[in-house]
Amino acid sequence: MPHIDRHTPGSFCWIELATTDQNAAKQFYTSLFGWSVSDFPMGPDESYSTFRLDGRDAGAAYTMRSEQRQQGIPPHWMLYVATTSADETARKAGEASGRLLAPPFDVFDFGRMAVLQDPAGAVISVWQAGKHAGLGIKGVDHTFVWADLVTPDRETAVRFYSAVFGWYFEAGEKDAASEYLHVRNGQEYIGGVLPKSYQRPGVPPHWLLYFGSSDCDRDAATATELGASLHLEPITIPNVGRMAIIADPQGAVFSVFQPARREDH
Repeated sequence: MPHIDRHTPGSFCWIELATTDQNAAKQFYTSLFGWSVSDFPMGPDESYSTFRLDGRDAGAAYTMRSEQRQQGIPPHWMLYVATTSADETARKAGEASGRLLAPPFDVFDFGRMAVLQDPAGAVISVWQAGKHAGLGIKGVDHTFVWADLVTPDRETAVRFYSAVFGWYFEAGEKDAASEYLHVRNGQEYIGGVLPKSYQRPGVPPHWLLYFGSSDCDRDAATATELGASLHLEPITIPNVGRMAIIADPQGAVFSVFQPARREDH
C-alpha cells in the first residue's frame, strides 16, 4: 500500500472530524471504511481518536467543545495544509484579508497549527509537523484523495489561497466542466473550486473532502444503512468518475469518489 512519511508544503496533510458523538462516529466510520481506532487521552473525560488503515494514520476525530456548539458550528471534517511555519502562514493569511480563528499554537510535541478563515468564510487549518507528519496512507480505498472548495466568491478565494499557500488555479477544458477550477500545488493537483452554481442556499462556504472508493454505490448504500443521509445520490461525472455526497449520522458531510476506469474514458 502507498505509505506517506512526509508532506510537501502546500499539500493537504491531515483530516479531522469534529463531532457531537465521538463514540457513534467511531462506530460509523469503522463500519463504513474498515478503519481501526486508536484513542489518545486528552483530559479526564476527553480523548482524541486516530483512525488507522493498514496500521497507518488515515484521519482523526474529537468531540466538539461547548463553545463551538454555542457558536452554531455543525459537525464537520477539517482539512489541514502542510507548512514549514504555521506562524509565517498565519501572517500571510492575515495580510491576504483572512481571519485567524486560532492563532498558531503547539499540539504537545506532535506539531504546531493554526486555524484560518478565508475572506469568504471557508475554514481551513495549517499543520507544521513535529513528531506527527499527518496522513500516513493514500491511494487505496477509503483514504483521503481530494478536496473541493465551495464558495460564492471564487475570485477572492483564488487571490487568498494563491497568496497564502502559493497554489495555482487552472480552468478545465471548454466543456460542461469548464467552470471547475483545478488547484495545483507545485506539480501536484490536489483539489478544486466548484462552479458558483454548486453553492446551495443557506450553506456556508466550506471545503468538501473526498474519500477514494472502488464502489461508490456500495459505500453510499452502506452509509445510509448505518444511519447517514445522502446530500447527493451517486452520480457519474463523464470522464471523471462517480461520486456521492454523504452526511454522517451526526451531520458531518463528506464525499466518496470512484474514479473512472481508463477504458471508460
